[in-house]
Amino acid sequence: MPLADILLEIWQETFLAIGYIGLILIIFEGGLTSRMDLLKQNFFLSMLAATTGVLFPIGFSYLLLYLGFGYGAVETFIIGAALSTTSLGTTFAVIGGASKDIDLSQTRVGTVLVSAAVIDDVSGLVMSSVIHDLGSISGGANVNLGWLIGRPILASILMAALTPLICKYVCAPLFRRHIEHHFARFDHLSNVVLMVLVLCAFISIAAYAGTSVLFGAFLAGSFLTYLPSKHPEGPFVVYSREHGEQNDDKSPTFVHTFEKYFSDVQKYLMEPLFFASIGFAIPFIDLWTGSAIWHGVIVGIWIPLWDSFAKPKADASRPPLSSALPSAGLLGFAMVARGEIGLLIVEIGYNSTPYVSDAGFYTAVWAILLNTIIGPMVVGLLIKFRGKAIGNGHWGIQTTRGGGGDEKLRSSSGDQTLEEG
Repeated sequence: MPLADILLEIWQETFLAIGYIGLILIIFEGGLTSRMDLLKQNFFLSMLAATTGVLFPIGFSYLLLYLGFGYGAVETFIIGAALSTTSLGTTFAVIGGASKDIDLSQTRVGTVLVSAAVIDDVSGLVMSSVIHDLGSISGGANVNLGWLIGRPILASILMAALTPLICKYVCAPLFRRHIEHHFARFDHLSNVVLMVLVLCAFISIAAYAGTSVLFGAFLAGSFLTYLPSKHPEGPFVVYSREHGEQNDDKSPTFVHTFEKYFSDVQKYLMEPLFFASIGFAIPFIDLWTGSAIWHGVIVGIWIPLWDSFAKPKADASRPPLSSALPSAGLLGFAMVARGEIGLLIVEIGYNSTPYVSDAGFYTAVWAILLNTIIGPMVVGLLIKFRGKAIGNGHWGIQTTRGGGGDEKLRSSSGDQTLEEG
């Protein structure tokens, strides 16, 4: 229950729905602007960061809550699962709100962060599904636990594997040969229609397949990034939005269209409602008890320190430790924010199972709140004081393989080398 309880429940549900649309748009924009070439290069590093970011908080929760505070084993797992997720919305908000000196979406550490956060989101979906059905299992219902766990994992793997294959060998050739030259006639209008159709298709497929709708939104943005031709004469290869709008044979890119028609609504309406919707779920008054504050603060402070171990590991061309620490800290603390995903998991455990007590729920909420505040705050300070060093360092902005014209072509797609892979 919100603190003042001013709004009717139907209005709260409306704002939650609008906020969730804003979250989908945040993730969709992240897919549009992500560097797929860097994602491929750093896939195993992203997996390592995501795995570390999941296992460390759960392991530390058992040390602190199960052995230290005497919580139940299943209750500890549910709280640890909530504290092991990464809020995709907060992650992309951090990337989008970075300083003018650094475009995190074009950096190596930013790419690792995005892909690790997406993997964590799928992990969070699996755990939320398992936790939701723990209540049925405890009540004696017949639940296929293997399929329950395997379905979202299998659906996510299939979508991640089939999307680039279908795009590269079916959709992109058809689009480039028969469709894209018509887009120059209608500019933004044709872009908007295609963006809406692709986004709706991907989130529908993700929902029916049993994986995360947010994962579908990210794949939709990545799909659109790769569709247009990367040839210099292609209609989507432009130097700026004005170049695409003013030339008859050119078209603004999908990123340009998003910035013109969706960015302001997302930034000033939907994004604030998304973060406000997190607050709707917080039992504010009930949090202010001595034990809830004590347990929550202890867990909320130590978990970010442990979770910050999810940092880039050095490769053969390892840079000096002092130059790598800011990037490592950026990645580690950016993955600390739990936000809506963490609250969702602990609320499912509290409302759908008999395992999470009131004390455990309040402890988890305190820890999630502190994590969601501490992580972005530290990231903001790192970007403010070390942003240029991160952008120019080993984990910073990477030039696109393939030679000249990198900066010009990057503005049109940011994915020039995907075709080469």
